[in-house]
Amino acid sequence: MKSVFIDGQEGTTGLRIRDRLINRSDIKLLEIPNEDRKNNKVKSEYLNNADVVILCLPDVAAKESAALVTNPDTRIIDASTAFRTHDDWVYGMPEHNKNQRDKLRNAKRISNPGCHATGFILSVLPFIESGVITDQYPVIATSITGYSGGGKKLIERFRNSQQEANILNAPLHYALNLAHKHLPEMKKHAGLSTLPFFMPIVANFYNGMVVSIPFHKRLLSKQVTVEDCHKIISERYNDEPFIKILPLEHEKALDEGFLQPTSCNETNYFELFVSGNKEQIIVMARFDNLGKGASGAAVQNMNIICGFEETAGLV
Repeated sequence: MKSVFIDGQEGTTGLRIRDRLINRSDIKLLEIPNEDRKNNKVKSEYLNNADVVILCLPDVAAKESAALVTNPDTRIIDASTAFRTHDDWVYGMPEHNKNQRDKLRNAKRISNPGCHATGFILSVLPFIESGVITDQYPVIATSITGYSGGGKKLIERFRNSQQEANILNAPLHYALNLAHKHLPEMKKHAGLSTLPFFMPIVANFYNGMVVSIPFHKRLLSKQVTVEDCHKIISERYNDEPFIKILPLEHEKALDEGFLQPTSCNETNYFELFVSGNKEQIIVMARFDNLGKGASGAAVQNMNIICGFEETAGLV
């Protein structure tokens, strides 16, 4: 049995992780009394007595908690943005490459991927690796997400703001300065030499996400068809337990022609679609921003480093 301490289990991601672990017989959850959550002396004891610590905190607080861990045997999974491009932390995306799971098994410090970045990286990687695009390709991505990804303040705004009802009922573009906090990890872990052009959109549903990436055939390094692209991603993720490649005839997965962003909710599954025509191709990733995009990914990483079945508590 492994002991696990979730630092920040009161937040959206922390609560989801706790729900996934609370009834597992191979996990002992260490839960700090509410009155001691901000007492660093008490918290330090929990951090250093755990086999695995999962940090579900804002960046600054995550750095502070990570610094309190002095036990060389305690392993950290951080769900914040703080360490996602740090060379001393292993990126917590098991599907990233064939060696990533081995890196995770041996890692003491793991950074959990961001939700937008998860959809982006897993969509782009196969085409970088196969030479369809180069690291200098001007990648464009659009991501629509449920409002839970914005944290407590945004959740409160969507749920309780009667005055803004007309505004919040329509999709809202944000990060218009083109400096979204996921961009550095998107660039680094997708293997790009320049930042992608990324436009996130938040809409009035709680959780769920679709990341869309279009490709212009005339700009590709290799001439490929929609069928070729479908084969590329199918072969790349053939053995992955959580990645599903939808068939080219994916009308059955659509709702009268519409792609629902919520169909993978409450799961750790990640679905990839490929579509297009003679001139353009689009790759779309659908998953739960609180599942594979956050809590599910953290549990998946925990399972790997603890030597559990990777899918435990996630299927």
